[in-house]
Amino acid sequence: QVQLVESGGGLVQAGGSLRLSCAASGRTFSRYAMGWFRQAPGKEREFVAAISWSGGSIYYVDSVKGRFTISRDNAKNTVYLQMNSLKPEDTAVYYCAADNNGLGYQKGSWGQGTQVTVSS
Repeated sequence: QVQLVESGGGLVQAGGSLRLSCAASGRTFSRYAMGWFRQAPGKEREFVAAISWSGGSIYYVDSVKGRFTISRDNAKNTVYLQMNSLKPEDTAVYYCAADNNGLGYQKGSWGQGTQVTVSS
């Protein structure tokens, strides 16, 4: 099982930036895709961004395209989410997830989440 630990959340004003990090345990990090998800109060968890094992394929939900950037450093077992031009509607708990079993994120490993709050 892969252990994931997110960091970098906090309180920021609208228009500001934050960078989330997700550190993974183990020696197989470079073999699987990683994703970021978020869950706002009273809403279902939603997909935000994903990156393939090599970084060659990247996907974003439409609402964050052009503002968020996902990246990974396989030497550091870490995936990042750079969030710029933040909006109040980006407020949520952000989770990183690993498709470490090859069965999709839902059946993979998840972090504990980090709170992002964007004030207007």
